[in-house]
Amino acid sequence: MKTPRRTLKKISFLKFIVIIFQTFKGQYGTFQKCRTLLIFFGDYRKYKNIKPNNNFTLKTEDLYPRIFDKTDITPLAPVYFFQNSWCAKKIFENKPERHFDIGSDAKMMGIISQFTPTTMIDIRPLPFSMQGLSFTKGDLLDLPFENGSIKSLSSICVIEHVGLGRYGDPLDSFGSEKSVKELSRVLAEGGNLYVSVPVDRDNITYFNAHRAFRRDYVLEIFSSLKLAEEMYIYGDKMTAQYDKSKGFGTGLYHFQK
Repeated sequence: MKTPRRTLKKISFLKFIVIIFQTFKGQYGTFQKCRTLLIFFGDYRKYKNIKPNNNFTLKTEDLYPRIFDKTDITPLAPVYFFQNSWCAKKIFENKPERHFDIGSDAKMMGIISQFTPTTMIDIRPLPFSMQGLSFTKGDLLDLPFENGSIKSLSSICVIEHVGLGRYGDPLDSFGSEKSVKELSRVLAEGGNLYVSVPVDRDNITYFNAHRAFRRDYVLEIFSSLKLAEEMYIYGDKMTAQYDKSKGFGTGLYHFQK
């Protein structure tokens, strides 16, 4: 039985109206939207006129435009690219029996779990399961683990958000400091902790997005641990040097207990 939605999709005029509406609902400028629409429909017309591949159907109702993907370079946020690669490399090199993560990117943890059994901890449940990956509901300010019980732990791009209410958490101006205490509490002797936070010329709260930290303050709040490595991301470069003059960036820190 055909649904009304499927029937409407077969009306070419309505399909074109939907495509135009969805395009102009996006974040790009009007000129760019118009230009990319013209390119899309031009490509569609050309594709229909080349030698057809009769193994596939080509119908107006099945148009599925992705019109902003023609870019000169691969569109990728350098911070997530660098910090996720850095964290995965660290875990792979140290080969823990099990890794624990609090609040980091789920896609990164899914990949890591395929070579190291991984437990994710978050206040928001993971909506699916995967072999090698388990989930425990927990709050970074009150982790459900004993003192000194975790040998391999990460929290990438997380502690700067705690207490700002962005993700529905209670407002707490000391959320980051309390998070650090909990991470330090559950880390085992000889254990490894991998964290990343925004860095800047000063300690700044960019309400309600995140906080940014001076390097010396990061080392101060993690003073109970030993710094094993630090890396910094400024723009599209990663370096081992913190440069206050460059302003906002991202600091990656490997601590040991």
